[in-house]
Amino acid sequence: MIPYSVLDLSPVPEGACTADALHNTLDLAQHAEAWGYKRFWLAEHHNIPGIASAATAVAIGYVAAGTKTIRVGSGGIMLPNHAPLMVAEAFGTLATLYPDRIDLGLGRAPGTDGATSQALRRGLGADSFPHDVVELMRYLGEPAPGDLVRAHPGAGTHVPVWILGSSLYGAQLAAHLGLPYAFASHFAPQALDEALEIYRATFRPSATLARPHFMLAINVFAGETDAEGTYLKSSMQQAFANLRSGRPGKLPRPVADVAAVVDPAMLRQVGHALSCSATGGPATVQRELAALPDLIARLETEQADAVVQLADGSLYAVDNARALKLAARCAQIDEELLAALERWEALGG
Repeated sequence: MIPYSVLDLSPVPEGACTADALHNTLDLAQHAEAWGYKRFWLAEHHNIPGIASAATAVAIGYVAAGTKTIRVGSGGIMLPNHAPLMVAEAFGTLATLYPDRIDLGLGRAPGTDGATSQALRRGLGADSFPHDVVELMRYLGEPAPGDLVRAHPGAGTHVPVWILGSSLYGAQLAAHLGLPYAFASHFAPQALDEALEIYRATFRPSATLARPHFMLAINVFAGETDAEGTYLKSSMQQAFANLRSGRPGKLPRPVADVAAVVDPAMLRQVGHALSCSATGGPATVQRELAALPDLIARLETEQADAVVQLADGSLYAVDNARALKLAARCAQIDEELLAALERWEALGG
């Protein structure tokens, strides 16, 4: 069974304030913990009135303090906005307070508009994301003799680091560094298949991870009925339309007919961005969420076993017919995996 986690943007609905949003976030995390979810992640976004998790490490501390067992982390920290040492100290502090419960997902995007990005990054210079990731991991690892700069707290905490991405860049970097990879298919599904293929094909085992470990994001709009799920989804559709129109605001109230309040061309764009979604009542959402991940996991396991057997060249000499059968099955699994992932992308579209 594939474990499920929650990514929360700590949304601020119309008619509510930031404090309400953060209280709702903690309440959701506490319920997620009781329901058996593995992780609860918060994301860094800036200058968006409808998102309350801008100070992501602070919000993570708030959630971790109000829960007991669930892993809490960032999905993610936009590393180019920060000095690696300061991130190491912040998450080293969290890991010290809440041992074996903190995750550090790292992204490369600014998480905001151009003007705000400039305000955040003043003096940080050009993008050096790969170098910064390695530097940050060094601060979180065991200090070496002669190190002039150390993270206190942070050194020796070994906070698990994930690479986040919505393009092929993150997949390549995660594979190169031997790190787990999370793909932002909840808003950028178009590159999912290729990113997953690149990550698996080019993965290099590391001291952190022996084999690829991949997580994808999917939107869930669940209601008591299919109609209610569709109704609730209209809030996110409006929010995406506002953001892409340069009018970010609080999370709009749901509407019965989203096509009446969002321009048709914009609604098509939003529909593509949110195509990796499960929408409906409990039975519909459960069916979509349960079936595909289990199928993908079974296919991946079968394929991995076949690849190991085929890697032993002696199989061709001992049982050539079986080797050919395994090779054919591997090709078939590739097609089945592609179909399953395409279906995943189309959920709720």
